[in-house]
Amino acid sequence: MKFILATRKSPLALVQSELVAARLREKITGSDCELLRIVTTGDRQAEWSLAKQGGKGLFTAELEQALLRGEAHLAVHSCKDLPGENPAGLAVAGFMPREDTRDVLVLREGVSDPKTIATSSPRRQLQIKNLFPAATFTEIRGNVDTRLKKIAGGLADATILAAAGMNRLGIRHWPGVVFRPLDFTESVPAVGQGAIAIQCRTEDAALFAGVLDAATARGVEIERAIQAMVGGGCQIAFAAHVVGDTLHFFHVQTGIRTLPLIPADFANSKQAAKRLLNELNFHA
Repeated sequence: MKFILATRKSPLALVQSELVAARLREKITGSDCELLRIVTTGDRQAEWSLAKQGGKGLFTAELEQALLRGEAHLAVHSCKDLPGENPAGLAVAGFMPREDTRDVLVLREGVSDPKTIATSSPRRQLQIKNLFPAATFTEIRGNVDTRLKKIAGGLADATILAAAGMNRLGIRHWPGVVFRPLDFTESVPAVGQGAIAIQCRTEDAALFAGVLDAATARGVEIERAIQAMVGGGCQIAFAAHVVGDTLHFFHVQTGIRTLPLIPADFANSKQAAKRLLNELNFHA
């Protein structure tokens, strides 16, 4: 059977889609895959400020429409781009095994105390401000290599990128910049960071669920349940990240917090979210 995978055209999106295609070929006997490359609104509006315009659905809506029109069997998303609610008729079938979830501080060579940091993410801005209180922030857009070139070229002293994207692209070094991975006590990753989400039509979800990664799903589902209750999006300074049996949480109300998870949390993500937010004394 041939599966058509809807994907963005960016280098990272294509690498991630090829990983999904390889997984399907391995797990579903006789399957083959073809990529349907789509330009999303977020790709077309490269000059938009995501902090001002909002990012909900900017990188996912056109892929979802391709599913609903029957042009693709699956849509491949960076999980952190995926809104908390699926359009009617669609479901998240599951996730690929998670990559390194850390944020990485990218410093221009020779800089140790950055004065200007290029990131529009409120989550990253507020957390990195604790490390560099005097820093100011500026906008940056573009693919991973574009951002690295901009920092090496002097747009700003530093930026912050996801380790997962750089790892999948095979970027371990870059001329003119230095990479410093950030600990979870310094920067809590975005909900779903490092995970590739596979979306499909609701009636097809059972077909794909069994070939995807259950461990990643357990953690990401708790993160997304917390996000739904907090009301977090790209314009909110919020993060929730599950590692093993630990939740790392960040919000302007609480700062960075760490809480233990219990076995029942992995059986019911919504109940887990309620319990954890109560323990944090968090009020939306």
